[in-house]
Formats: sequence, C-alpha cells, structure tokens
Amino acid sequence: MNSGFVAIVGPPNAGKSTFLNHVLGFKLAITSDKPQTTRHRLLGVCNREESQIVFLDTPGLHKPMRALNKLMVRTAMAALQDVEAVLFMVEASAKGLAEGQRVAGMLAEAKKPVVVALNKIDLVRDKAALLPMLERVAGWAEWAAIVPLSAAKGDGAAAVLRELAGLLPQGPAIFPEDMITDLSERFLVSELIREKVFALTNQELPYSTAVTIDEFIEPQNQRGVVAITATIHVERQGQKGILIGKGGGMLKKIGASARLDIETMLGQKVYLDLFVRVEPKWSSQAHGLRKLGYEE
Repeated sequence: MNSGFVAIVGPPNAGKSTFLNHVLGFKLAITSDKPQTTRHRLLGVCNREESQIVFLDTPGLHKPMRALNKLMVRTAMAALQDVEAVLFMVEASAKGLAEGQRVAGMLAEAKKPVVVALNKIDLVRDKAALLPMLERVAGWAEWAAIVPLSAAKGDGAAAVLRELAGLLPQGPAIFPEDMITDLSERFLVSELIREKVFALTNQELPYSTAVTIDEFIEPQNQRGVVAITATIHVERQGQKGILIGKGGGMLKKIGASARLDIETMLGQKVYLDLFVRVEPKWSSQAHGLRKLGYEE
C-alpha cells in the first residue's frame, strides 16, 4: 500500500477543513464562513483499501498581524517540512485565485510535490469559466496534478485522493486502521464550542476568543451524562457582555448548539456549563498564547 503524510494548505476559507471532514467521514475540523477559523495543525487519518493518507490540516496562509496570526502562519509553513506531498486548496473565484497565486509562491520553497484542488466549483455558475481558471492555476508553477473539486458535495474528492496516494511511498500503514486522529476529546470539545462562537457572533469578537476545558468528567457507564465545564476567553469587558448577551441569552444559544454537536461526537448525553472570562490582549502576547494552549 501507499502511505505517508500530506499537508493541506491554502488561503483562509478555501475549504481545507470541509474537504478533510468529508474524506474522513468525521467532523474533525470546525468550519465557518468566516476566514481564519482553523488555528492549530490537525492530524486526520484517511484509510482506503490501497492507501493510508495522513492529512495535516493547517491554518490558512494569510498576512499575519497579531501574535496569534503569526503563530498560525508558522504552524502552516512548518507542516510543509514534515510531509511527503502537499494538497493546495484554491477557491474557484476571482478573489480565491488572487489569494491562491500569492500562496503559490510560498509553496515553491517547500520543494514537495503538490496537487492543486480548485475548490467550490459548484458555486461557479458559468461552467465555461472553469477552463480559464484551470489554465491560470497551471501557469503558476509545476504541479503534480490539478483537480476540480466541490468539497462541500464531495465531487472530485476521490480523484484528489488518487492523485495524492500516487505521490506517497509504498510501505505499511503508519497508524492503526481504526484511528482517525491523535487529538483528544477535550480538544475537539473546545473546538466545537469555538465553532459556535464563530457562527453566532460577528466582527472582531470571534477572533478575540479562545476556549479552554476546565472539567471533563466521564460517567461510570455509557448511559451516564458527561459533565463538561468550559471557559470562553475574550480580550475586553465589552466583548464579555456581548458574548453573555441579554439575560445570558447568547451564552445559552452557544451552549445549546455546542452541546448537540458534542453529544453527536461522543455518543453520550452531555451537561455543558459555560463561563466567560476576560484575558486582556491574550492574542497579541506570547504568554497569553501559551496560557490558552497556543504553542509552537
């Protein structure tokens, strides 16, 4: 069989996490219409009959301003050193192609074979426009392959996997076949809560939040309730008020929505208790990043 590591890279909001969740058949990476949702490098194991592709989903490559964003970009670039091949996701739109061309120059330094997935083709109304898009992408560099893709619908996903598997060396599986990720349930729970913050709040607030798990108490049997206590950290007192909402309404909405997804993931009933805490300028300071779990 062919087995190895593949980094998923691209500009923010190109559909990297949506693709990973689809091929894994499991919601590993949180998704949002807002860019820069992924902050950590996520490992996901995709097992097929003749291949095991270990994906490293990375934060979107963008121009960093805060310490958090700089860490995210370093995380994405570092992943390129640890893989046999790269999946480069580009959105099939004028804006997506402009952002993709910028990122293409960054990938040249990695000197790894790259498969380009021109994603979100389902949103292109004039299908005749796809060929010029593909030709434009082909002119950026020498690619191993370019594959049209709709990660949301799964169209083209099998072709992407075939192209990537062909770039990997032959050898035994790296991880057990029943393994999907090396991430802990506590981490996945914190990400699901953060996803709801992104979905239900606006402007700068989602980008100023981090989630930590204070308690994760498992029941003595499968029929019991998992008790989880979590804190959503913000940077300013005003953000805390918005996140809690009038009469606690916003925090209740976030908690109720997150709890349903957590129960689906764990396969058990969940009691979720959320708190909000102000952590001034955490996203701009190294000690704040370390305190809230963001490390190199």
